Amino acid sequence: MKIHNPFRTALVATLGVGLGILLISSVQTLSTVLLYIGTALFLSLGLDPLVSFLERRRLPRWLAVLVTILAVLAVFVGIILIVLPVLVDQISQLIAQITTIVQRGTAIDDLKDWIQETFPNLLVDDVFNYIEDWLTTNLAEIGGSIGQGVLIASGAVLSGVFGAFIVLILTIYLTASTPSLKRAVYQLVPSSKRDRFIDLSEQITDSVGYYVMGQVSQGVINGVLSAIYLTIIEAPFPAVLAVIAFFFSLIPLVGTLTGSTIIVLVCLIPGLGSPATALAAGIYYLIYMQIEAYVISPRIMSRAVSVPGAVVVVAALAGGSLLGLLGALIAIPVAASILIIYRQVLIPRMNDL
Repeated sequence: MKIHNPFRTALVATLGVGLGILLISSVQTLSTVLLYIGTALFLSLGLDPLVSFLERRRLPRWLAVLVTILAVLAVFVGIILIVLPVLVDQISQLIAQITTIVQRGTAIDDLKDWIQETFPNLLVDDVFNYIEDWLTTNLAEIGGSIGQGVLIASGAVLSGVFGAFIVLILTIYLTASTPSLKRAVYQLVPSSKRDRFIDLSEQITDSVGYYVMGQVSQGVINGVLSAIYLTIIEAPFPAVLAVIAFFFSLIPLVGTLTGSTIIVLVCLIPGLGSPATALAAGIYYLIYMQIEAYVISPRIMSRAVSVPGAVVVVAALAGGSLLGLLGALIAIPVAASILIIYRQVLIPRMNDL
């Protein structure tokens, strides 16, 4: 192939590569903003079925959105009011115990005696001398690392609070303007294909919304049943453990198992629970996970998504690797959306060839 104008060809190619690099760097720079928008869009689609339900009860959309947002905020405020007093009480008890140990002034000697009794052949004095020398040598570096860690943690907390506020504002806006946004997108499609595009889009958005509502429903069921059962067996902090069960149930595949494991381990903590309590909790969650997998989840999710099990596993793993917890949460509805396009667009086109 003969190139008639090498300079112009090279210039166009260079500009194309530069434009591609610019687009990639722009996406990387805006990754946090795009993550906020994606999270808010996912949440707004999840709230849309509830808003539509209220609209069918003849509420105007603005009032339906307001009632939905206030209900969600009330739930989160209630959860905070349940967990926060327990955390404050436990931190106060810990500070009191530390203060008592410090005022007694025998903490080091008590620790030495305990180590000597537990490990009779260990040279305890030599070990403590080595630790003291090491701390003396690296004290400045340790202090700097702790200070840097505190600054990083403080920045992460502030960033998380700011991000949550931005997501909340975007969620309210997107939930309120979902119909107008849909109409604006639909106008970009040629009129000959618009009806088909609208049908597929509504199926996809409905599947996302019902999936979110289904996950929340499963979490509520797990949280309520956990609160009742843990109260009956006198587990430590049943309300807090029920909140843990609720939040972990929102995570697909491994959420219920992870939350149940944490609850059982908390029931094993000396002074709070007992082996009998932990065993009772473990037996309950083994039974509950079977009921959830074969009874609760199929009934709730039958209207939301229809995704084969292998695809669910692959989608959740891929989403978690790409976007962490958020990716794992949105992976299944995204997979369901792709399957809708595959079944209703790609396969009919292939059959027509």
